[in-house]
Amino acid sequence: MLLPDNIKPENSIYYTGAIILKSLQTKGNQSLDDLFNNVNTVQSMSFKVFMLSLDWLFLLNAAVINKEEVQLCI
Repeated sequence: MLLPDNIKPENSIYYTGAIILKSLQTKGNQSLDDLFNNVNTVQSMSFKVFMLSLDWLFLLNAAVINKEEVQLCI
């Protein structure tokens, strides 16, 4: 799922993670619901894929959730 060879690249965790990072960079810290809604306007994805992408960004030390708010790690 990270680098799929049999599905569209738009469905990969790399792509969805990049969309989440771009949304955080342009709009700053956001609540989990707001971030999900903002990301879904760019790329339609399930909440499961959204959370998997956030988990991946957390493992990379790129994003963190503090007090119901998603923040970029600088």
